[in-house]
Amino acid sequence: QVQLVESGGGLVQAGGSLRLSCAASERTLSAYAVGWFRQAPGKEREVVAAISWADTSTYYSDSVKGRFTISRDNAKNTVYLQMNSLKPEDTAVYYCAAKFLGRLLREASDYGYWGQGTQVTVSS
Repeated sequence: QVQLVESGGGLVQAGGSLRLSCAASERTLSAYAVGWFRQAPGKEREVVAAISWADTSTYYSDSVKGRFTISRDNAKNTVYLQMNSLKPEDTAVYYCAAKFLGRLLREASDYGYWGQGTQVTVSS
């Protein structure tokens, strides 16, 4: 079992940047595919980005492509989501999720482990 802890959320003005971190305890995150999801009030949880465990292939939703970057630092057992050019519509609670030996997984139901979420608020 792996426990995930997100950090790095906060309040930022439109056009600004934030970097979210997803840290794992006890198990090496390098053996897990990791996805970043977000959920805004009244909306369904949606995938934002994903990274596979083996070859670090990445996936981005159309809404964030070109603005967000997912990456992993195996030495720190952490996956990051760099968010640039933030927009008010990016406001949501952001969650990271993990699946052992997974590839580019885009559905929330594919992941078995979830963090508690971190709030990102982008003001206009």
